[in-house]
Amino acid sequence: MTKVFIRYISVFIISFLNLYPCSAQKELSKKSPNVIVIVADDMNMWSMLKNYAALQTPYLDKLKSQSLYFENASCAAPVCIPSRASFFSGISPHETGAYVNYRGTWEDNMLSDIKVMPETFKANGYTTWGRGKIFHAPINRDRQKQMFDNNVVEGGFGPFAKEEYHYANSKWFSIQPWTGPDTDFPDVRNANAAVSFLEETHDKPFFLYYGLYRPHTPYTAPKRFYDLYKDSEIKMAPGYKPGDLEDVPLQGRQLVDSLKQYHKQGLTKKEVLLDMMKGYCANYSFADWNIGRVIEALDKSKYAGNTIIIFYSDNGFHNGTKNHWVKSTLWEQADNVPFLVRLPEKTIGKREQTVSLLDVYPTLVDYCKIEKPSHEFSGKSIVPLFENPDYDWNRPGLTFYGPKYSSVRNNRYRYIQYPDGSEELYDHNNDPYEHTNLASNPEFNHIKKELSQNIPEEFANSLGGNKERTAKDVSNED
Repeated sequence: MTKVFIRYISVFIISFLNLYPCSAQKELSKKSPNVIVIVADDMNMWSMLKNYAALQTPYLDKLKSQSLYFENASCAAPVCIPSRASFFSGISPHETGAYVNYRGTWEDNMLSDIKVMPETFKANGYTTWGRGKIFHAPINRDRQKQMFDNNVVEGGFGPFAKEEYHYANSKWFSIQPWTGPDTDFPDVRNANAAVSFLEETHDKPFFLYYGLYRPHTPYTAPKRFYDLYKDSEIKMAPGYKPGDLEDVPLQGRQLVDSLKQYHKQGLTKKEVLLDMMKGYCANYSFADWNIGRVIEALDKSKYAGNTIIIFYSDNGFHNGTKNHWVKSTLWEQADNVPFLVRLPEKTIGKREQTVSLLDVYPTLVDYCKIEKPSHEFSGKSIVPLFENPDYDWNRPGLTFYGPKYSSVRNNRYRYIQYPDGSEELYDHNNDPYEHTNLASNPEFNHIKKELSQNIPEEFANSLGGNKERTAKDVSNED
Protein backbone atom coordinates (compact mmCIF):
# COMPACT_ATOMS: atom_id res chain seq x y z
CA MET A 1 0.00 0.00 0.00
CA THR A 2 2.77 2.36 0.98
CA LYS A 3 4.85 1.49 -2.10
CA VAL A 4 1.84 2.03 -4.35
CA PHE A 5 1.17 5.37 -2.69
CA ILE A 6 4.79 6.44 -3.00
CA ARG A 7 4.82 5.39 -6.65
CA TYR A 8 1.60 7.35 -7.24
CA ILE A 9 3.03 10.43 -5.56
CA SER A 10 6.27 10.10 -7.55
CA VAL A 11 4.43 9.91 -10.84
CA PHE A 12 2.36 12.94 -9.86
CA ILE A 13 5.41 14.96 -8.88
CA ILE A 14 7.28 14.04 -12.04
CA SER A 15 4.27 14.95 -14.15
CA PHE A 16 3.91 18.23 -12.29
CA LEU A 17 7.57 19.09 -12.68
CA ASN A 18 7.38 18.30 -16.38
CA LEU A 19 4.57 20.80 -16.69
CA TYR A 20 5.89 23.40 -14.28
CA PRO A 21 8.91 24.61 -16.23
CA CYS A 22 6.64 25.58 -19.12
CA SER A 23 4.31 27.38 -16.76
CA ALA A 24 7.17 28.98 -14.87
CA GLN A 25 8.88 29.99 -18.09
CA LYS A 26 5.69 31.61 -19.33
CA GLU A 27 5.37 33.47 -16.05
CA LEU A 28 9.02 34.55 -16.19
CA SER A 29 8.58 35.65 -19.79
CA LYS A 30 5.56 37.69 -18.83
CA LYS A 31 7.57 39.50 -16.16
CA SER A 32 10.75 39.86 -18.19
CA PRO A 33 10.08 40.84 -21.79
CA ASN A 34 12.91 41.24 -24.24
CA VAL A 35 13.61 44.75 -25.48
CA ILE A 36 14.69 45.99 -28.91
CA VAL A 37 15.48 49.69 -29.32
CA ILE A 38 16.09 50.86 -32.89
CA VAL A 39 17.25 54.44 -33.44
CA ALA A 40 17.56 56.11 -36.84
CA ASP A 41 19.69 59.19 -37.44
CA ASP A 42 18.18 62.43 -38.83
CA MET A 43 14.92 60.75 -39.90
CA ASN A 44 12.05 63.17 -40.33
CA MET A 45 8.31 62.48 -40.07
CA TRP A 46 7.56 61.77 -43.73
CA SER A 47 7.18 58.02 -43.23
CA MET A 48 4.74 58.61 -40.37
CA LEU A 49 2.72 61.47 -41.85
CA LYS A 50 2.78 60.19 -45.44
CA ASN A 51 3.11 63.79 -46.60
CA TYR A 52 5.92 63.28 -49.11
CA ALA A 53 4.38 61.22 -51.88
CA ALA A 54 7.56 59.88 -53.43
CA LEU A 55 9.04 58.34 -50.29
CA GLN A 56 8.92 54.54 -50.07
CA THR A 57 9.16 52.94 -46.62
CA PRO A 58 7.38 49.56 -46.73
CA TYR A 59 9.02 48.16 -43.60
CA LEU A 60 8.22 51.17 -41.42
CA ASP A 61 4.71 51.16 -42.87
CA LYS A 62 4.32 47.57 -41.68
CA LEU A 63 5.81 48.32 -38.27
CA LYS A 64 3.49 51.30 -37.84
CA SER A 65 0.49 49.08 -38.67
CA GLN A 66 1.52 46.79 -35.80
CA SER A 67 2.38 49.50 -33.28
CA LEU A 68 1.28 52.38 -31.15
CA TYR A 69 2.17 55.56 -33.05
CA PHE A 70 2.93 58.65 -30.96
CA GLU A 71 2.43 61.44 -33.46
CA ASN A 72 3.55 64.30 -31.18
CA ALA A 73 6.87 62.93 -29.94
CA SER A 74 9.70 65.39 -29.29
CA CYS A 75 13.45 65.01 -28.99
CA ALA A 76 14.96 66.78 -25.98
CA ALA A 77 17.70 68.35 -28.12
CA PRO A 78 17.71 68.78 -31.91
CA VAL A 79 21.19 67.32 -32.62
CA CYS A 80 22.79 63.91 -32.18
CA ILE A 81 24.98 63.90 -29.08
CA PRO A 82 22.74 65.77 -26.61
CA SER A 83 19.63 63.98 -27.83
CA ARG A 84 21.31 60.63 -27.18
CA ALA A 85 22.66 61.80 -23.83
CA SER A 86 19.10 62.68 -22.83
CA PHE A 87 17.35 59.46 -23.85
CA PHE A 88 20.12 57.17 -22.60
CA SER A 89 20.21 58.94 -19.22
CA GLY A 90 16.56 59.98 -18.99
CA ILE A 91 17.70 63.45 -17.91
CA SER A 92 16.84 66.69 -19.69
CA PRO A 93 19.55 68.88 -21.28
CA HIS A 94 18.59 71.78 -19.04
CA GLU A 95 19.73 69.68 -16.06
CA THR A 96 22.88 68.11 -17.54
CA GLY A 97 24.15 70.99 -19.70
CA ALA A 98 24.32 68.68 -22.74
CA TYR A 99 22.71 71.00 -25.29
CA VAL A 100 24.90 70.78 -28.41
CA ASN A 101 27.28 68.34 -30.06
CA TYR A 102 30.32 68.05 -27.79
CA ARG A 103 32.72 65.11 -27.68
CA GLY A 104 33.31 65.53 -23.94
CA THR A 105 29.64 65.08 -23.09
CA TRP A 106 30.24 61.93 -21.00
CA GLU A 107 33.42 63.10 -19.25
CA ASP A 108 33.84 64.72 -15.82
CA ASN A 109 30.25 65.86 -15.25
CA MET A 110 27.03 64.48 -13.80
CA LEU A 111 26.59 62.17 -16.81
CA SER A 112 29.83 60.41 -15.82
CA ASP A 113 28.05 58.83 -12.84
CA ILE A 114 24.58 58.28 -14.26
CA LYS A 115 23.55 54.68 -14.84
CA VAL A 116 22.35 54.73 -18.44
CA MET A 117 19.69 52.55 -20.02
CA PRO A 118 21.74 49.47 -21.02
CA GLU A 119 23.64 49.55 -17.71
CA THR A 120 20.36 49.31 -15.83
CA PHE A 121 19.18 46.38 -17.92
CA LYS A 122 22.46 44.55 -17.46
CA ALA A 123 22.36 45.17 -13.70
CA ASN A 124 18.87 43.63 -13.69
CA GLY A 125 20.01 40.37 -15.25
CA TYR A 126 19.47 41.10 -18.93
CA THR A 127 21.86 40.15 -21.70
CA THR A 128 22.70 43.49 -23.31
CA TRP A 129 23.78 43.88 -26.93
CA GLY A 130 24.54 47.03 -28.87
CA ARG A 131 25.98 48.02 -32.22
CA GLY A 132 26.02 51.00 -34.53
CA LYS A 133 25.58 54.65 -33.68
CA ILE A 134 25.06 54.75 -29.93
CA PHE A 135 26.30 57.80 -28.02
CA HIS A 136 28.15 59.52 -30.89
CA ALA A 137 30.66 60.67 -28.27
CA PRO A 138 33.56 58.84 -26.62
CA ILE A 139 32.68 56.50 -23.75
CA ASN A 140 35.27 54.94 -21.48
CA ARG A 141 35.83 51.33 -22.62
CA ASP A 142 35.56 50.00 -19.06
CA ARG A 143 32.24 51.73 -18.70
CA GLN A 144 31.09 50.38 -22.03
CA LYS A 145 31.70 46.87 -20.69
CA GLN A 146 29.30 47.71 -17.85
CA MET A 147 26.65 48.48 -20.47
CA PHE A 148 26.96 45.74 -23.08
CA ASP A 149 27.86 42.05 -23.00
CA ASN A 150 29.06 42.06 -26.60
CA ASN A 151 32.09 43.74 -28.08
CA VAL A 152 30.50 46.96 -29.33
CA VAL A 153 31.18 47.82 -32.98
CA GLU A 154 30.07 51.21 -34.26
CA GLY A 155 31.16 51.71 -37.85
CA GLY A 156 30.91 55.37 -38.78
CA PHE A 157 29.11 57.29 -41.52
CA GLY A 158 30.88 55.89 -44.58
CA PRO A 159 31.26 55.06 -47.30
CA PHE A 160 31.80 58.59 -48.58
CA ALA A 161 31.49 59.53 -52.22
CA LYS A 162 34.35 60.51 -54.46
CA GLU A 163 35.20 64.21 -54.62
CA GLU A 164 33.43 64.67 -57.94
CA TYR A 165 30.15 63.85 -56.17
CA HIS A 166 30.62 66.41 -53.38
CA TYR A 167 28.14 69.21 -52.90
CA ALA A 168 28.95 72.23 -50.70
CA ASN A 169 32.64 71.31 -51.16
CA SER A 170 32.20 68.69 -48.46
CA LYS A 171 32.32 64.90 -48.30
CA TRP A 172 29.46 65.13 -45.82
CA PHE A 173 27.18 66.52 -48.52
CA SER A 174 28.03 64.05 -51.23
CA ILE A 175 25.49 62.26 -53.40
CA GLN A 176 26.35 58.98 -55.10
CA PRO A 177 24.40 55.79 -55.83
CA TRP A 178 26.69 53.07 -54.43
CA THR A 179 27.60 50.14 -56.65
CA GLY A 180 29.87 48.33 -54.20
CA PRO A 181 28.65 45.54 -51.90
CA ASP A 182 26.00 46.29 -49.29
CA THR A 183 28.48 45.36 -46.60
CA ASP A 184 30.44 48.52 -47.38
CA PHE A 185 27.84 50.14 -45.10
CA PRO A 186 28.07 49.86 -41.30
CA ASP A 187 24.25 49.82 -41.08
CA VAL A 188 24.21 46.58 -43.08
CA ARG A 189 27.01 44.93 -41.13
CA ASN A 190 25.37 45.91 -37.85
CA ALA A 191 21.96 44.69 -39.00
CA ASN A 192 23.59 41.38 -40.02
CA ALA A 193 25.00 41.06 -36.50
CA ALA A 194 21.61 41.85 -34.93
CA VAL A 195 19.97 39.19 -37.11
CA SER A 196 22.59 36.67 -35.98
CA PHE A 197 21.98 37.58 -32.34
CA LEU A 198 18.25 36.97 -32.76
CA GLU A 199 18.93 33.57 -34.31
CA GLU A 200 20.87 32.47 -31.23
CA THR A 201 19.49 30.88 -28.06
CA HIS A 202 19.41 33.16 -25.03
CA ASP A 203 18.80 31.88 -21.52
CA LYS A 204 18.09 35.34 -20.15
CA PRO A 205 15.90 38.18 -21.40
CA PHE A 206 17.82 40.53 -23.67
CA PHE A 207 18.12 44.24 -24.39
CA LEU A 208 19.18 44.85 -28.01
CA TYR A 209 20.11 48.31 -29.28
CA TYR A 210 20.58 48.86 -33.03
CA GLY A 211 21.66 52.37 -34.02
CA LEU A 212 21.64 53.36 -37.67
CA TYR A 213 23.81 55.99 -39.36
CA ARG A 214 21.22 56.71 -42.05
CA PRO A 215 19.44 58.69 -43.37
CA HIS A 216 22.18 61.07 -42.12
CA THR A 217 24.59 62.32 -44.78
CA PRO A 218 26.56 61.44 -46.87
CA TYR A 219 23.87 60.53 -49.38
CA THR A 220 25.46 57.28 -50.37
CA ALA A 221 23.11 54.32 -50.50
CA PRO A 222 23.07 51.16 -52.63
CA LYS A 223 22.04 52.08 -56.15
CA ARG A 224 18.79 50.09 -56.01
CA PHE A 225 17.46 52.59 -53.45
CA TYR A 226 18.19 55.49 -55.80
CA ASP A 227 16.46 53.54 -58.55
CA LEU A 228 13.24 53.64 -56.52
CA TYR A 229 12.92 57.34 -57.33
CA LYS A 230 12.30 59.01 -60.66
CA ASP A 231 13.53 62.57 -60.96
CA SER A 232 10.05 63.67 -61.96
CA GLU A 233 8.69 62.45 -58.59
CA ILE A 234 11.15 64.43 -56.49
CA LYS A 235 9.68 67.70 -55.25
CA MET A 236 10.68 70.19 -52.60
CA ALA A 237 9.79 69.31 -49.03
CA PRO A 238 6.21 69.75 -47.87
CA GLY A 239 6.04 73.11 -46.14
CA TYR A 240 8.92 74.59 -48.12
CA LYS A 241 8.34 78.32 -48.51
CA PRO A 242 11.01 80.74 -49.76
CA GLY A 243 11.39 83.73 -47.47
CA ASP A 244 9.92 81.88 -44.51
CA LEU A 245 12.03 83.72 -41.93
CA GLU A 246 10.52 87.17 -42.22
CA ASP A 247 8.60 86.91 -38.93
CA VAL A 248 11.30 84.93 -37.07
CA PRO A 249 13.35 86.68 -34.36
CA LEU A 250 17.06 87.26 -34.94
CA GLN A 251 18.18 84.50 -32.56
CA GLY A 252 15.99 82.04 -34.45
CA ARG A 253 17.37 83.13 -37.82
CA GLN A 254 20.88 82.72 -36.50
CA LEU A 255 20.31 78.96 -36.22
CA VAL A 256 19.65 78.40 -39.93
CA ASP A 257 22.03 77.87 -42.84
CA SER A 258 19.79 79.74 -45.34
CA LEU A 259 20.61 76.94 -47.83
CA LYS A 260 23.57 79.00 -49.02
CA GLN A 261 26.29 76.42 -48.64
CA TYR A 262 24.70 73.84 -50.92
CA HIS A 263 25.89 74.26 -54.49
CA LYS A 264 27.50 72.44 -57.37
CA GLN A 265 29.04 73.90 -60.48
CA GLY A 266 26.65 73.84 -63.45
CA LEU A 267 23.50 73.37 -61.36
CA THR A 268 20.93 75.87 -60.19
CA LYS A 269 20.12 76.08 -56.49
CA LYS A 270 16.82 74.29 -57.04
CA GLU A 271 18.51 71.48 -58.98
CA VAL A 272 21.00 71.06 -56.13
CA LEU A 273 18.23 70.89 -53.54
CA LEU A 274 16.25 68.37 -55.59
CA ASP A 275 19.36 66.21 -55.94
CA MET A 276 19.73 66.34 -52.17
CA MET A 277 16.07 65.43 -51.75
CA LYS A 278 16.57 62.36 -53.89
CA GLY A 279 19.68 61.42 -51.90
CA TYR A 280 17.79 61.83 -48.64
CA CYS A 281 14.96 59.62 -49.91
CA ALA A 282 17.41 56.93 -51.03
CA ASN A 283 19.10 56.98 -47.61
CA TYR A 284 15.68 56.90 -45.92
CA SER A 285 14.56 53.83 -47.89
CA PHE A 286 17.92 52.19 -47.22
CA ALA A 287 17.44 52.74 -43.48
CA ASP A 288 13.90 51.40 -43.77
CA TRP A 289 15.21 48.18 -45.37
CA ASN A 290 17.77 47.63 -42.62
CA ILE A 291 15.19 48.23 -39.91
CA GLY A 292 12.88 45.76 -41.62
CA ARG A 293 15.55 43.09 -41.74
CA VAL A 294 16.04 43.20 -37.95
CA ILE A 295 12.31 43.11 -37.25
CA GLU A 296 11.75 40.25 -39.71
CA ALA A 297 14.51 38.30 -37.94
CA LEU A 298 12.73 38.87 -34.64
CA ASP A 299 9.41 37.74 -36.10
CA LYS A 300 11.00 34.54 -37.37
CA SER A 301 12.58 33.86 -33.98
CA LYS A 302 11.17 32.28 -30.84
CA TYR A 303 11.33 35.68 -29.12
CA ALA A 304 8.66 37.43 -31.20
CA GLY A 305 5.85 36.84 -28.70
CA ASN A 306 7.69 38.38 -25.78
CA THR A 307 9.60 41.37 -27.15
CA ILE A 308 8.79 45.08 -27.03
CA ILE A 309 10.18 47.15 -29.92
CA ILE A 310 10.72 50.89 -29.58
CA PHE A 311 11.69 52.75 -32.74
CA TYR A 312 12.50 56.45 -33.07
CA SER A 313 14.91 58.96 -34.60
CA ASP A 314 17.33 61.02 -32.52
CA ASN A 315 15.99 64.24 -34.09
CA GLY A 316 14.02 65.43 -37.10
CA PHE A 317 15.22 67.13 -40.27
CA HIS A 318 14.30 70.25 -42.24
CA ASN A 319 15.10 69.42 -45.89
CA GLY A 320 14.69 73.06 -46.90
CA THR A 321 11.81 74.15 -44.69
CA LYS A 322 12.52 77.39 -42.84
CA ASN A 323 15.32 77.95 -45.41
CA HIS A 324 17.33 75.30 -43.58
CA TRP A 325 18.58 71.85 -44.59
CA VAL A 326 19.66 69.98 -41.48
CA LYS A 327 18.28 70.03 -37.89
CA SER A 328 19.56 72.13 -34.92
CA THR A 329 16.54 74.42 -34.56
CA LEU A 330 13.59 74.74 -32.21
CA TRP A 331 10.95 74.24 -34.92
CA GLU A 332 8.69 71.30 -35.63
CA GLN A 333 10.72 69.83 -38.47
CA ALA A 334 13.80 69.41 -36.26
CA ASP A 335 12.06 68.55 -32.98
CA ASN A 336 9.18 66.22 -33.91
CA VAL A 337 10.42 62.64 -34.35
CA PRO A 338 8.92 59.34 -35.54
CA PHE A 339 8.14 57.22 -32.48
CA LEU A 340 6.62 53.74 -32.56
CA VAL A 341 6.10 51.16 -29.82
CA ARG A 342 5.30 47.59 -30.83
CA LEU A 343 4.07 45.59 -27.88
CA PRO A 344 4.19 41.78 -27.85
CA GLU A 345 0.40 41.66 -28.16
CA LYS A 346 0.63 44.23 -30.99
CA THR A 347 -1.74 46.80 -29.51
CA ILE A 348 -2.21 49.35 -32.28
CA GLY A 349 -3.48 52.88 -32.62
CA LYS A 350 -2.51 56.55 -32.64
CA ARG A 351 -1.70 58.53 -29.51
CA GLU A 352 -1.93 62.31 -29.59
CA GLN A 353 -0.21 63.01 -26.27
CA THR A 354 3.00 65.04 -26.49
CA VAL A 355 5.54 62.48 -25.33
CA SER A 356 9.30 62.89 -25.28
CA LEU A 357 12.32 60.71 -25.97
CA LEU A 358 13.08 61.40 -22.30
CA ASP A 359 10.19 59.05 -21.58
CA VAL A 360 11.81 56.01 -23.23
CA TYR A 361 14.04 55.02 -20.29
CA PRO A 362 11.39 55.28 -17.53
CA THR A 363 8.89 53.53 -19.80
CA LEU A 364 11.13 50.52 -20.32
CA VAL A 365 11.96 50.32 -16.60
CA ASP A 366 8.25 50.38 -15.83
CA TYR A 367 7.16 47.97 -18.58
CA CYS A 368 9.89 45.42 -17.82
CA LYS A 369 9.39 45.76 -14.07
CA ILE A 370 13.08 46.16 -13.33
CA GLU A 371 14.74 48.15 -10.58
CA LYS A 372 15.14 51.77 -11.60
CA PRO A 373 18.47 53.58 -11.30
CA SER A 374 19.11 55.84 -8.33
CA HIS A 375 18.81 59.11 -10.25
CA GLU A 376 15.53 60.89 -10.94
CA PHE A 377 14.16 60.80 -14.46
CA SER A 378 13.12 63.99 -16.25
CA GLY A 379 10.71 61.94 -18.32
CA LYS A 380 7.82 59.75 -17.28
CA SER A 381 6.61 56.27 -18.13
CA ILE A 382 4.10 56.21 -20.98
CA VAL A 383 2.88 52.71 -20.06
CA PRO A 384 -0.53 54.15 -19.01
CA LEU A 385 -0.96 55.37 -22.60
CA PHE A 386 -0.50 51.87 -24.01
CA GLU A 387 -4.00 50.78 -23.01
CA ASN A 388 -5.77 54.10 -22.58
CA PRO A 389 -5.61 56.57 -25.49
CA ASP A 390 -7.59 59.07 -23.39
CA TYR A 391 -5.25 58.97 -20.41
CA ASP A 392 -4.83 62.46 -18.91
CA TRP A 393 -1.17 62.99 -19.75
CA ASN A 394 -0.94 66.79 -19.59
CA ARG A 395 2.81 66.94 -20.24
CA PRO A 396 4.26 69.04 -23.08
CA GLY A 397 7.20 68.12 -25.27
CA LEU A 398 10.26 70.20 -24.35
CA THR A 399 13.27 70.75 -26.59
CA PHE A 400 16.38 72.73 -25.66
CA TYR A 401 19.32 73.94 -27.75
CA GLY A 402 21.27 75.91 -25.21
CA PRO A 403 20.57 77.76 -21.97
CA LYS A 404 17.26 79.57 -22.45
CA TYR A 405 16.82 78.23 -26.00
CA SER A 406 13.48 76.55 -25.34
CA SER A 407 10.65 75.05 -27.36
CA VAL A 408 7.39 73.84 -25.82
CA ARG A 409 4.92 71.71 -27.78
CA ASN A 410 1.45 70.67 -26.69
CA ASN A 411 -1.18 68.95 -28.85
CA ARG A 412 -1.95 72.13 -30.74
CA TYR A 413 0.67 74.85 -30.27
CA ARG A 414 4.43 75.27 -30.34
CA TYR A 415 5.90 78.09 -28.26
CA ILE A 416 9.57 79.11 -28.63
CA GLN A 417 11.51 81.41 -26.35
CA TYR A 418 15.06 82.64 -26.99
CA PRO A 419 17.62 83.97 -24.49
CA ASP A 420 16.90 87.59 -25.43
CA GLY A 421 13.21 87.07 -24.61
CA SER A 422 12.02 87.00 -28.23
CA GLU A 423 9.25 84.55 -29.00
CA GLU A 424 7.47 82.46 -31.58
CA LEU A 425 4.07 80.79 -31.42
CA TYR A 426 2.48 78.48 -34.00
CA ASP A 427 -0.99 76.97 -34.21
CA HIS A 428 -0.57 73.49 -35.68
CA ASN A 429 -4.28 73.03 -36.27
CA ASN A 430 -4.12 75.74 -38.91
CA ASP A 431 -0.41 76.02 -39.66
CA PRO A 432 1.36 72.63 -39.51
CA TYR A 433 4.55 73.97 -41.13
CA GLU A 434 4.85 76.98 -38.85
CA HIS A 435 4.69 79.69 -41.48
CA THR A 436 2.93 82.33 -39.35
CA ASN A 437 4.39 83.48 -36.05
CA LEU A 438 1.51 84.45 -33.76
CA ALA A 439 3.64 85.61 -30.83
CA SER A 440 2.88 89.31 -31.39
CA ASN A 441 -0.88 88.75 -31.60
CA PRO A 442 -2.44 89.69 -28.22
CA GLU A 443 -5.27 87.20 -28.79
CA PHE A 444 -2.78 84.43 -28.01
CA ASN A 445 -1.21 85.91 -24.87
CA HIS A 446 -2.99 83.37 -22.69
CA ILE A 447 -1.56 80.52 -24.78
CA LYS A 448 1.95 81.92 -24.48
CA LYS A 449 1.54 82.34 -20.74
CA GLU A 450 0.30 78.80 -20.31
CA LEU A 451 3.07 77.22 -22.37
CA SER A 452 5.87 79.41 -21.02
CA GLN A 453 5.19 78.12 -17.51
CA ASN A 454 6.76 74.82 -18.59
CA ILE A 455 10.13 76.46 -19.32
CA PRO A 456 12.60 75.87 -16.47
CA GLU A 457 13.62 78.82 -14.33
CA GLU A 458 17.19 77.56 -14.13
CA PHE A 459 19.44 76.11 -16.82
CA ALA A 460 22.65 74.18 -16.29
CA ASN A 461 25.71 75.75 -17.88
CA SER A 462 26.65 74.20 -21.20
CA LEU A 463 29.16 71.35 -21.00
CA GLY A 464 30.85 72.75 -24.10
CA GLY A 465 30.66 72.62 -27.87
CA ASN A 466 29.05 74.95 -30.39
CA LYS A 467 25.78 75.13 -32.22
CA GLU A 468 25.92 73.76 -35.74
CA ARG A 469 25.68 77.27 -37.10
CA THR A 470 26.01 80.67 -35.46
CA ALA A 471 25.67 82.86 -38.52
CA LYS A 472 26.56 86.49 -38.93
CA ASP A 473 24.79 86.49 -42.27
CA VAL A 474 21.13 85.70 -41.58
CA SER A 475 19.64 86.83 -44.87
CA ASN A 476 16.83 84.61 -46.09
CA GLU A 477 18.07 83.52 -49.50
CA ASP A 478 20.91 83.79 -52.00
